[in-house]
Amino acid sequence: MPLKLRNTLSGQYEEFVPIGDVVKLYVCGVTPWEVSHVGHAMSYIVFDVLRRYLEYRGYRVRHVQNFTDIEDKIIARAERLGIDIGQLTEEMIERYHQEMRALNILPAHVYPRATEETPTMIEMIQALIEKGYAYQANGDVYYRVTRKEDYGKLSHRPLDAMVAGARVEPGEQKENPVDFALWKAAKPGEPSWESPWGPGRPGWHIECSAMSLRYLGEQIDIHGGGEDLIFPHHENEIAQTEAYTEKPPFVRYWLHNAWVKAGEEKMSKSLGNFVPISEALERWPVDAIRLWVLISPYRTPLSYSEEALAAAQRGAERLRLAARASPDPSASLRAGGAGEGEAVDAAPYRQQFIEAMDDDLNTAKALAALFDLAHEIHRARDETRPIGEAQTVLLELADVLGLTLAEPEADMSAAPFIELLIAIRDELRQAKQFELADRVRSGLAELGIALEDTPQGTEWRRRE
Repeated sequence: MPLKLRNTLSGQYEEFVPIGDVVKLYVCGVTPWEVSHVGHAMSYIVFDVLRRYLEYRGYRVRHVQNFTDIEDKIIARAERLGIDIGQLTEEMIERYHQEMRALNILPAHVYPRATEETPTMIEMIQALIEKGYAYQANGDVYYRVTRKEDYGKLSHRPLDAMVAGARVEPGEQKENPVDFALWKAAKPGEPSWESPWGPGRPGWHIECSAMSLRYLGEQIDIHGGGEDLIFPHHENEIAQTEAYTEKPPFVRYWLHNAWVKAGEEKMSKSLGNFVPISEALERWPVDAIRLWVLISPYRTPLSYSEEALAAAQRGAERLRLAARASPDPSASLRAGGAGEGEAVDAAPYRQQFIEAMDDDLNTAKALAALFDLAHEIHRARDETRPIGEAQTVLLELADVLGLTLAEPEADMSAAPFIELLIAIRDELRQAKQFELADRVRSGLAELGIALEDTPQGTEWRRRE
């Protein structure tokens, strides 16, 4: 079964056929004016899984993700904090990288920054002016939207409706209200670069066009981002790049994830209703966060809540216990010998997983296959059947989703109390109060603590 993706451009599920030998993947990055939140985490987990699955299927991937490190919000916040813009963006970018590592997200191959790519942007803007797609107005440069006959094809909006809803800000000298800025004339106290139209800085949309062009070429396979970027950002990227290269389509497959809701509203920095990634990581294990994102299709909005994350944590723990479980010696003794019988056949579960992922990255169905496999592993373990190969497959498929299924950090704060209970149990046994001693043992077992009596004394361990 071929991989099919829902292309925002066509609105259809399309078979994925890359342009060349290497899949070119561009994902819009953050504007580092404030800490990143769990809405960003959702988007980058989704496209991390896309990349992991492409590589699992044997594709080579070149992944580029930008930083918009010059923008009005950055300038305003740096001024409020009384610090240099570069200092603010550097701190936010470093924090972003730390959080992505903590979320087990594969790093992009290139992280271009807008401030380092202005020569390419200026070159593109000059070419657009020469082709008649852009015009200069008092130090600003605007894209002439009506020149692009298919403008609106990504967002599926008619141009006349966009014109009717557009407005011109004070000081702008646009030919048409729907035209957008490619270059902004310098303002006092703001960073600026020299250009043929005077000092200024690039507009937001030209940045991604220039960076994708430089690092991935004139046409790319997949462009990803949140659905809030469809219009105007991604629509404008298409208009700029296709006018510049004259090689449509700029992007073969457009993929957009839904947003995270805080209550009934979209979580965003601008609204101030966001949960920082760092706060989520302090509260929840990484596998719980990733499972919370992946338990629903990527085009379905998510709600951030304690209940949803707690459920995801329980699910992640079920998978971890299945993946890390060792054969139960007590079950083996009850059965009268070592683990024997028919091993778990993991092949059907792997096939179900692949079919789900081929269906527009249906991670909800893919996880269902993992949970079914985990259930079968637990059942086989109780029946003392071999589980090793099935566990290997479970770990293999979990890795495609970026789930570590790793042991949680040991909490040794309870160790002194466990040792005290073991000492009390030993005294009860010496006093021949075996019923009470057994109650201590069974009580610890209910808490996940297994005891083993040896010639050297009683040893304890946490049970899988």
